[in-house]
Amino acid sequence: MPELPEVEVCRLGISPHIIAQQVSEVIIRNARLRWPIPDEISSVVGLTVLDVERRAKYLLLRFSTGTILMHLGMSGTVRVIEKGTAIAKHDHFDLVFQHGKVLRLNDPRRFGAVLWLANDQDELGLLSKLGPEPLSDDFTEGYLFSKAKNRKVPIKTFLMNNHIVVGVGNIYANEALFKAGILPTSKAGDIDEQRMNRLTQIIKKVLSAAIAQGGTTLKDFTQADGRPGYFAQSLMVYGRAGKDCMTCQTKLQEIRQSNRSSVFCPSCQKD
Repeated sequence: MPELPEVEVCRLGISPHIIAQQVSEVIIRNARLRWPIPDEISSVVGLTVLDVERRAKYLLLRFSTGTILMHLGMSGTVRVIEKGTAIAKHDHFDLVFQHGKVLRLNDPRRFGAVLWLANDQDELGLLSKLGPEPLSDDFTEGYLFSKAKNRKVPIKTFLMNNHIVVGVGNIYANEALFKAGILPTSKAGDIDEQRMNRLTQIIKKVLSAAIAQGGTTLKDFTQADGRPGYFAQSLMVYGRAGKDCMTCQTKLQEIRQSNRSSVFCPSCQKD
């Protein structure tokens, strides 16, 4: 699944091509995504994209009368292409612009979403219950420690809870915990404030580095211009189970947590 850095790279990639551009046509080839694409989304025809924002892993295309909310699901991609580009399998949704560009969603597994928030009303509550953005000023030292108080849940599961903080998905939770020297199985409420504050700063650095390097190379994800991301070359633990730790040469171990892979170094990471 594309994580926060991949979605942010996507936002950065598509924004210059569609901001201040007028929509001339909406094409829905398959409305059956995670939620049905509503017919009301065609109301943007004739309107201009005012901005493209990201909240957690959602892309938000702002218009004067509301917002198109897009989610890439497990395997979706969004590209800006030329009008007339051949339709590929799983090309479910197009926004066609007057200047000849098309914003196209391809989603083989159809776990993504394209929704219309009229007057920015979040009727499904997808945005209203989200925690702070990890790269924002709201994600401060002391925040994680206060939220973790008396929590017995493993720290990795805690970090991946979007009600606590958004966008710290599986890949980057693995990486941040390794760099912070914390085992993914440690109870969130048992980690002292100093270590939590260090973890906070490391999360910011890991995500910022991923965005700067273009997102992680996942088999189902490519950037808006079709080039794969490059951050996978810098991963220290994710996907490296059984290999030597780059820091101490101890064999990296792998466990399952909430049906996700957790890879860690039993020497570098402690409770």
